[in-house]
Amino acid sequence: MNPAARSAAELGARHWLAYGALGLPLAMAALPVYVHVPRFYAETVGMDLALLGFILLAARFADAGLDPLIGWWGDRRRARRGMILLALPCLALGMLALMHPPALHAAGWLALSLVITYLGYSLATIALQAWGAELGRNARERTLLTASREGFGLAGVVAAAVLPGLLAADAALGLSRLSWVFVALLAVLGGLTLLGTPAAQPTADNQERAAASPLGALKDAAFRRLLAVYVASGIAAALPATLVLFFVADVLQAAQWGGAFLALYFVAGAAGLTFWVRLARRIGRVRAWIGGMLLASLAFVWAYGLGAGDVAAFAAICLISGLTLGADLALPAALLADLAEREEASVRAGGYFGWWNLVTKLNLALAAGIALPLLAWLGYRPNASDGTAALSAVYCLLPVGFKLVSAALAWRWRKELEEFP
Repeated sequence: MNPAARSAAELGARHWLAYGALGLPLAMAALPVYVHVPRFYAETVGMDLALLGFILLAARFADAGLDPLIGWWGDRRRARRGMILLALPCLALGMLALMHPPALHAAGWLALSLVITYLGYSLATIALQAWGAELGRNARERTLLTASREGFGLAGVVAAAVLPGLLAADAALGLSRLSWVFVALLAVLGGLTLLGTPAAQPTADNQERAAASPLGALKDAAFRRLLAVYVASGIAAALPATLVLFFVADVLQAAQWGGAFLALYFVAGAAGLTFWVRLARRIGRVRAWIGGMLLASLAFVWAYGLGAGDVAAFAAICLISGLTLGADLALPAALLADLAEREEASVRAGGYFGWWNLVTKLNLALAAGIALPLLAWLGYRPNASDGTAALSAVYCLLPVGFKLVSAALAWRWRKELEEFP
């Protein structure tokens, strides 16, 4: 029997793995955009930090506004495979363009490349997330599907972190070659997901839910609370992601270790996924998520005291904060998948994940659009001794503030957020 025609009742490990496979190239596309691109366009291309931050912010806002509409459109069509098929060429073209900027008009090229990349990423991500929510029959299956997707995603992030240095000594050439490896993996693993993932069982949606507007998800009080927690936590994660390579190069003065630190962080995140899933079964997903936030905060407070040459200490911080990454990736998305499949849900799954992805992008946009201009205003310059104290404060302490706000909100609403079936 064709796997695509199987009933959700027959889900097995091979189906979870096939479903999660597309998460690897999707994560490979995401990491260069918010980690490598700022440094690449600032140093290799020579773009002004304030202009770079503005372009990243504007492109995110322009793209993010489409996500609720994409989710709504996907719910109407219920063609998750078709959306992914439409997304893959856009994503491949956008990534190739992003890593091959021309000598002239680099700002316009960056903006257009980001828009194409974001469009393909949004189509594929929202379709995949909604597919997983509809495919899982209960909280356990939806958590496993989410963990599979995010586990593959962490593998993709590790690949995107280490491959540029392995493919070439020159950073620009390494990113160029990474884009071609990405296209090949996108074709192979995208095909595996499309052919090996079962179709979700049809549900008897009520008429109101089926006809809901793109704003319908925001009428759900439980979703608004989960979203508020996620916003604060997401900004806290996006700030260090945007600035880590600057911190490693100019505070630790260990630029050659940048790829290794990123790899350690994401490998630790993948290794910690199973722990967080098991802990969530024992104490609840919200409490487990809060525990991850607090542990990450302690790690970044420690990082604030580091200086030149503290490579071993920062490696330990990458390990600790990386372990907490599994909680941030698997638990909030699993909570949302449960919320979207409640009988009283206001819209179908795509409507929820459309807004979820909008917030994810805005988190990254705000991190780049706030942190980079703020550092420029405070006097920080890449590859210089000026402003390294400001860089340490923005990289280490600002995320802790957002994490603590997120943890406080999650604790306040813990009962409501755990009541999903």
